[in-house]
Amino acid sequence: MTPDEISAAAADLLNAEDTRQQIGVLSVKYPGITLDDAYAIQSAQMAQKLAAGRDIVGWKIGLTSKVMQEALGIDTPDSGVLYDDMLFETGGRVPAGRFIQPRVEAEIAFIMKAPIDGDVTREQVLAATEAVVPSLEILDTRILRVDPDTGQARKIFDTVSDNAANAGIVLGKERHAPDAQDLRWTGAIVRKNDEVVATGLGAAVLNDPVMGIVWLARRMGQYGQRIEAGQVILSGSFIAPLECPSGTVIDADFGAFGSVSISFD
Repeated sequence: MTPDEISAAAADLLNAEDTRQQIGVLSVKYPGITLDDAYAIQSAQMAQKLAAGRDIVGWKIGLTSKVMQEALGIDTPDSGVLYDDMLFETGGRVPAGRFIQPRVEAEIAFIMKAPIDGDVTREQVLAATEAVVPSLEILDTRILRVDPDTGQARKIFDTVSDNAANAGIVLGKERHAPDAQDLRWTGAIVRKNDEVVATGLGAAVLNDPVMGIVWLARRMGQYGQRIEAGQVILSGSFIAPLECPSGTVIDADFGAFGSVSISFD
């Protein structure tokens, strides 16, 4: 894609977020789009958000489970940016109309106490982590899920361009040392309107949620970015996304690890 096309795609996505009106599938409009193009579109939006006064509070990792990768026909995760206006309190409410088509995933969040970048090891990630926390990620899509003319579904280029579909984050109140337990066996029972609709374990995330942070640090290093101290990292979902129309209440019970919930007006 040309620089002008990247700028135009970023502007279209920001407008879609502001107006709550989805745009067409970018990989249909720009059939030659690459992952580098997609991350450039994401970065172009980042520059405009920072210029408008937003702050980066962390990063998210997506498409970490084999189920989600196979659904999109890919073999790599993706990542997006967490901004300060995406934070919701556990037990809080999302105002009606805030998002276009909200969905929710359950994840283990990492709160960092030291920066990491480049080719880090699992041990270095653990040493740089202050705490791990139960969390929910709110997803939204500013791009149509399927192109109405061709029937083509979104591809990874679309999700990366669209900030990895990130829209919100809900952190539980509990804090745990990152090496206090085997995070592969940390999971949740997730209820939607008091009905159990999903369960999962951290092992679904690249066999170890810590390895998601390793992947992210390496990916960011390729684009001249790094994870900073104090940032929150969503390590990837261990359940499939749950549709959350108006009136939905989501509760994730992580057992001894904690709990987290959110409601949609």
